[in-house]
Amino acid sequence: MEKKIINTDKAPKAIGAYVQATVINNMVYTSGQLGFNPATMELMQGIEAQTTYALQNLKAVLEAAGSSMEKVVKTTVFLADINDFAAVNTIYAEFFGSNPPARSALQVGALPKGGLVEIEAVAYI
Repeated sequence: MEKKIINTDKAPKAIGAYVQATVINNMVYTSGQLGFNPATMELMQGIEAQTTYALQNLKAVLEAAGSSMEKVVKTTVFLADINDFAAVNTIYAEFFGSNPPARSALQVGALPKGGLVEIEAVAYI
């Protein structure tokens, strides 16, 4: 098994000791994506904007790994406030369409940089 590290300029650079994604055995394991604008590294304002950017960033990482949103088999959605679930779910559905992956969603104590939502995924190539 060979582990391949994925990094792309189309998603925010890592803000810690991690990579955007790792590929092994034709599976992609992404790091959590926050709602940063990758061009400015600015955290967007509001749950809708952060969710949209988090999913766009996730898409960019998956594509850099040779995968896509259609090949995602599992996501985990971390929320600063579980009351934002409905707003996140509406935008999430736009990105995953009629064949969404398995998903867990949970409220956490806090997210990096004051984020409101973070999304990670497992996909195949």
